[in-house]
Amino acid sequence: MAGAQRIFKQKIKATSTLEKVFRAMELIAASRITKARDKAIEADPYTRALTEAISAVAAHSDQNNQPLLKKRTDTNRVAILVVTSDRGMAGAYSSSVLRETDKLIEELREQGKEPVLYVSGRRGESYYSFRGIPVEKTWTGNSDNPQDETADLIGDELVRAFSAPADEGGVSEVILVYTRFVSMVRQVVQTRHMLPIEIVEADEPDLGQGKAINDDSHELADILPLYDFEPDAETVFARLLPLYVRQRIRTILLMAAASELASRQQAMHAATDNAKNLIEEYTRKANNARQAEITTEITEIVSGADALSN
Repeated sequence: MAGAQRIFKQKIKATSTLEKVFRAMELIAASRITKARDKAIEADPYTRALTEAISAVAAHSDQNNQPLLKKRTDTNRVAILVVTSDRGMAGAYSSSVLRETDKLIEELREQGKEPVLYVSGRRGESYYSFRGIPVEKTWTGNSDNPQDETADLIGDELVRAFSAPADEGGVSEVILVYTRFVSMVRQVVQTRHMLPIEIVEADEPDLGQGKAINDDSHELADILPLYDFEPDAETVFARLLPLYVRQRIRTILLMAAASELASRQQAMHAATDNAKNLIEEYTRKANNARQAEITTEITEIVSGADALSN
């Protein structure tokens, strides 16, 4: 019985240490989630202004001359940007994105298309590396605090892949798979087409719903005021479209960062509660073992006394 007490005390000590770690990680995530959420929301006004500017230019320019708006039929390659986390301890955050990506890859292959993976986050990188699945390019570091430079690099790389000729690895579509932050207790995995561009006007920062300028540009020409463009509308349009791609990538990374922190806070809160329950269980078992040991010792003493009296 003494050995059982020692084992339970060791488990209580180890679990208490883990509880402190989980609690610290929960507090860190809770302290950063507000800032990450505010960044995602603050990006919305700029995105709206950029969308309105592009819509205005689109109404006075020839969209057929813009390669980022054209559908490609010369290749069956499809680029998929997968946004995961750099670190674990975030519950099902990364696994949900990877599961949705696997489903998308299977659907594309059934349609006769060839998926090309671009991965953000070490969890996604290690997932595909372990399974021997080739990845075109990866970006790691600061997944819970994305930088503008990273968003620009990702945006430029995806634009380059979409604009490249078919014999140089060009792709016909660019699809994004990420997690949209809804609330502290709800994060939703989203699959969005980014290229060819369908510029949308939405109330949410993730630009998930809305009308494409390809469909309503003639209507916009009737309601928007006339502008003078320098040097011309086509040149301004060509400059604005890459900015739109970068801003959309930046918004998605910010939404994913807020989702990651919220998932980590929930996971660490649940882990802390589980650790407390384990400590209570081990303490109860240790007390039972101690009581059994005392009872055994008393029984042995009484038995010995009875033997001596007889």
